[in-house]
Amino acid sequence: MLYLTRKIGDTVVINNNIEVTVVEVRGRSVKLGFTFPKDATVLRKEIYEKILRNSPNTAQVREALEDSSSEPSKRAIGSAERGG
Repeated sequence: MLYLTRKIGDTVVINNNIEVTVVEVRGRSVKLGFTFPKDATVLRKEIYEKILRNSPNTAQVREALEDSSSEPSKRAIGSAERGG
């Protein structure tokens, strides 16, 4: 695992086409912004694990992930999106 120290406004680039930006730090919470290709799928780990637990086979997991990748490519992910 790679560990980085970043400040608000700092961005990390992954694979030349994914950007992760530190948007806000409040107490022990960090709000991150993601920019990524439209065909990429980004899920919080707990959501990904829930999909795996509830899917009897890999085909259903792939289908669920493909459905989620049709959403806009620049968006907030996680509880920050809901204001929490």
